[in-house]
Amino acid sequence: MTTILLTGGTGTLGRHVTPLLVEAGFKIRMLSRNAHESSDGIEFVTGDLLAGTGVEAAVDGAEIILHLAGGPKGDDIATRHLADAAAKAGVQHIVYIGVVGAGKLPIGYFRAKFAAEQAIIESGVPYTILRAAQFHDLALKTAQAMAKSPIVPAPGVILWQPVDSREVAARLVELTRGAPAGLVADLVGPTVYTMAELIRGYLKAEGKRRLLLPVPVPGKVGRAYRAKENLTLAGATVGKLTWENFLAEQV
Repeated sequence: MTTILLTGGTGTLGRHVTPLLVEAGFKIRMLSRNAHESSDGIEFVTGDLLAGTGVEAAVDGAEIILHLAGGPKGDDIATRHLADAAAKAGVQHIVYIGVVGAGKLPIGYFRAKFAAEQAIIESGVPYTILRAAQFHDLALKTAQAMAKSPIVPAPGVILWQPVDSREVAARLVELTRGAPAGLVADLVGPTVYTMAELIRGYLKAEGKRRLLLPVPVPGKVGRAYRAKENLTLAGATVGKLTWENFLAEQV
C-alpha cells in the first residue's frame, strides 16, 4: 500500500480529497499543526510547515506528497521546507495545487504561490502541479462578506472563472495516482463572471437586494486584471459545475 503524506487535509479541498484517496487504496498520513487521534485508517502526524518543525519526521517513509496546505501568507516558505524534506527523504512524487495567475498577478498571494511552485521544481523531486481557478466556496464567502453592506463595491475589471472544489479534488487524486507530469493544464470553471455578476447571483439566490457600486482598480493590479492575467481562456481543463449549480445547493 502506497503511503501518501497529505497536507491541508482538513481544509475545503482536503475534505473532498481524503475520502477519494481512501477509496483509491492509499495509506494516508495527514500533517496537522495540532495533535489528532488517528482513526478511519488515517494516521495523523504533527508538524508546522511554516516553522519547519516536525516536517522531516512527517515526510519520512512517504512515497507521495499531496500538498494542499496554504494560507494568505508564507506559502513559499512552507513549501520550501516541505520540498527540502521530500528531497532528503527520497519522495517519489509531489503533487501541488497552485492557482491560475501565479507568476503574473502583482499580488503577494499569487507571488508566493509561484515561488512555492519554484521551490518544488528546484527540489529535484518529480512533481505534478495543477493550477486551479478560485473555488465556488471562496466566491460564496466573498459575496456573503460584501453583501453585509447596503452598498456593495463591484470592481468591474475583475473577472473570475470559479471552479467547483469537488472537481478539483477529483482531478488531484487522478494526478496523484499517475506518474509525475510537471505543470499540467489549468483547471477552471465553465463560465467567466464579473464580480457584479457573482454578487448578483448570490443576492438573487438569497432573495436580497443591494445597491452595487462600480469601483475602479488602479495601478499594476488593475492593469493585470484588465489583461485577464488571472484567467486561462485557452488550453485549460474546464469543469462542468457552474456558479449557479453551486448556489442552488448551498443557498
